[in-house]
Amino acid sequence: MKIKDILNEGVEILKQANIEDPILKSRILLSYILKKEKEYLITHDEDELSDEIYKDFIEKIKRLKNNEPIQYITNKQEFMGIELYVNSDVLIPQPDTEILVEEIIFLAQNTPKNLKILDLCTGSGAIVISLGKILRKCELFASDISQKALNIAQQNSIKNNTQITFIESNLFENISEQFDIIVSNPPYIETETINTLSKEVRYEPLIALDGGKDGLEFYRKIITNAKKYLKENGYLVLEIGYNQREKVEKILINNKYKNIYSKKDLSGNDRIVIAQK
Repeated sequence: MKIKDILNEGVEILKQANIEDPILKSRILLSYILKKEKEYLITHDEDELSDEIYKDFIEKIKRLKNNEPIQYITNKQEFMGIELYVNSDVLIPQPDTEILVEEIIFLAQNTPKNLKILDLCTGSGAIVISLGKILRKCELFASDISQKALNIAQQNSIKNNTQITFIESNLFENISEQFDIIVSNPPYIETETINTLSKEVRYEPLIALDGGKDGLEFYRKIITNAKKYLKENGYLVLEIGYNQREKVEKILINNKYKNIYSKKDLSGNDRIVIAQK
């Protein structure tokens, strides 16, 4: 079959299943299979492809039809201009989290010393690896309860040529040092809300989504214990859900943090909260 015919078939299957962006996703899949840029598909749309490639494409289209995220099919996600390997063992890094990385870069560049930074609940390593690409002189650590997630984060660190110490740890359980900055994008979705999320989001690991009954379970644990692992005047930088700013700030106030402030994402939603020990 020709490239244009294969693409049309893929688009039609996705349209019938009400999958968003069927044309774009079909092009991404076929370019991934062919190991070509998407533009190649336009300039070579009359090219004939083998039955093997056609079968591989339709198989992957069916996975999309079943609401599997395209990032888990291609094992790729871009974040802060770098390419990361992802699979169903880790949360898919989202553009909203980039504001968290940008804020840490701002804090780091406005201090004269080299900083020691811990990324708690690192997942794919998106946050700490992005920091490693820019803050070359900082000492970086990353932890996660999931060894499978850490394996992926280590793979991404090697791929992006960053120096990071990885630690398997349930929050601070195996952490023994103090840091200038502790950053975390913890699970923060209310348990009962998870079943209402899109089928695509529910493909992501539950351990990375479920923040307990009120979505604040991990914030309480992190905020309460982080002071032991922060240096004097050290920063705690947290990603939050769009409706959690006031509740998270209250937990910080009750734990006697200072200089508390928040920032919004590009959609105008509260996205991060920052505080000092």
